[in-house]
Amino acid sequence: MEKFLEEAKSASRVLSLISGAKKNKILREMASALRANIMDLLEANALDMSDGKKNSLTSALMDRLYLDEKRIEAMAVAIEEIAALKEPVGRVIDGWVSEDGLKIEKVSIPIGVIGIIYESRPNVTSDTAALCFKSSNVCVLKGGKEAENSNRAIAKVLQGVLEKNSLPKSLISLIPDSSREGVAKLIKMDKYVDLIIPRGGAGLIKYVCDNATVSVVKHDKGQCHTYIDKDAKLDNAIKIAINAKVQRPGVCNAMETLLVDSAIAKEALPLLKIEFDKAHTELKGCAKTQAIIDVSNATDEDYDTEYLANILNIKVVEGVEGAIEHIVRFGSGHSEAIITEDITTAELFLNAIDAAAVYVNASTRFTDGGAFGFGAEVGISTNKLHARGPMGIEGLTTYKFKIYGSGQIR
Repeated sequence: MEKFLEEAKSASRVLSLISGAKKNKILREMASALRANIMDLLEANALDMSDGKKNSLTSALMDRLYLDEKRIEAMAVAIEEIAALKEPVGRVIDGWVSEDGLKIEKVSIPIGVIGIIYESRPNVTSDTAALCFKSSNVCVLKGGKEAENSNRAIAKVLQGVLEKNSLPKSLISLIPDSSREGVAKLIKMDKYVDLIIPRGGAGLIKYVCDNATVSVVKHDKGQCHTYIDKDAKLDNAIKIAINAKVQRPGVCNAMETLLVDSAIAKEALPLLKIEFDKAHTELKGCAKTQAIIDVSNATDEDYDTEYLANILNIKVVEGVEGAIEHIVRFGSGHSEAIITEDITTAELFLNAIDAAAVYVNASTRFTDGGAFGFGAEVGISTNKLHARGPMGIEGLTTYKFKIYGSGQIR
C-alpha cells in the first residue's frame, strides 16, 4: 500500500504541470474510449450483476450496480461535460497590494492525492476519476466489492488513455488491497494522501470518520424530507412528492419522509395514497396519518432510516414550525423541500433548515452535480467545511498565496 501511494504522490507532480487544454483533450479521449469498449464494460458488469443475484443484493443496490448502453453513454457524456467546464486550477481568486508594496495573489491549486471510498455504483469510478483529473488531482479509488469487475474494467479503459498520452496510469488507480484492512491503511496514510472522500452507508462513513488521520469530507446518508404546507397547490405537491420518492428510490437524494400540514391532511393524504399505491410504495405513518389512511405504523427508528427503497414514512405536523422541528431532529443535512405558495412561509423554511440543499416547490431529486451544472460530482457532501452539497471540481481545489516583491524585508 505504501509503495502504491508513494507512486500516486509522485504522479501528482506530473499532473500539476499539464495544461488545461491537454487535460481536456485527454478527457474527451476517455469519453470516446468508454464508448469504444462498451462490450467489455457490459461483460464485466454482467459478472457483478450475476454475483449480486447470488448474494441477494436488494433491488435498490442492483439498480445502482446495473450498467447498460444508455448508462455507459451517460458516463461518457459526463466526462465530456467535465472537459467543457472552466479550468479550475490557476484561477486568481483574489489579489491586492499590501502596505509594503507586495503584490499578493490568492490562486486555486489542486488538493493533491484524493482517496475516494464508495459503494455499488460503477459510474462513480469514471465520474470521480474525470473530476479529479480535470482539477489536477490524483485519485485513488476504492469501490465496493459488489462492483469490482465493473470498476476494474472502467479504470483499465481510463488508464489506457493515460498511457497512450505518456502519462503514468497511477494518476487514476484502484487500491491494491480493497479489504477492510486495506481501507484502514489508506485512511491513515496522511504522508501520501491529502483528502479522503467516503460515500456510502452510515457504517462506512462512521468507520472512516472515527479512524482516519487523513482529512475527510464525508458524504453521509440522505435523510431527505418534503413538507406539504397548507398553502401548497395540491396537484403540484402530489407530483413533486411522487417524483421525490418513486423516480429512483435507491439514491441519496430520494425522499424518505413526507411531512403534511395538519390543516390539509384529511384532503391531501387520501389523494397521496392513491398515487403512491399506483407506484407500489410501502407506506408507514404516524397515528394521525393512520387515522386518515390505512398504513402501517412509523416509529422513531423509521424516521431515522435511509431506506434507499420504495418505502416512505408519512407524518402529520402542525404547520411549518412542526416540519422544521421534525427535520431538525431527524434530518441528515442533505436535501429538504417545502411545497407552498406562501413566500413568507417558504423563506422561513429556507432560512431555518440547515441542509446542503433546501428547495421550494421542487423535488429533492435535483441535488446532483449534473443537475446543478457541475458536469458530475464526487458526491453530495454533508460536511460544512470545506465543500457542501454536490461536490464538483471547485470542491477539489484549495489555494495558495503567490507573493511578488522587489526586495522588501521586514
